[in-house]
Amino acid sequence: MNERDVFEYALLRVVPRVERGECFNAGVLVYCRAKSFVAARIHLDETKLRVLDPEADVAGVRAALRAVEGVCAGGRAAGQAVGDDAGRRFRWLIAPRSTVLQPGPVHTGITTDPEAEAERLLTLLVR
Repeated sequence: MNERDVFEYALLRVVPRVERGECFNAGVLVYCRAKSFVAARIHLDETKLRVLDPEADVAGVRAALRAVEGVCAGGRAAGQAVGDDAGRRFRWLIAPRSTVLQPGPVHTGITTDPEAEAERLLTLLVR
């Protein structure tokens, strides 16, 4: 039987116009301490973004989402988090710092495969 590990996840929400309070999910962050795993899965629905804000900076939102993927990947792509382990990078990403791209609350679960869990959550909660 495969070993089951605790994992944490948070949704990434796009809030095109914070004063209106409207948002939609554009990605998921998944962290599994036991596997030293952190990853982001992203799906930006540009149509939904433009419905909420026809003047939205789509390229800027995409760049912010790519930056999240880079931090998860580690190495030089992680920027300021270059030397941090997976857990520190996850904690850094779930800290609020933007009005347009906001992390949701952290939830937990149990999985045998955190990578597959990231894909499952993307399909279930984002797409």
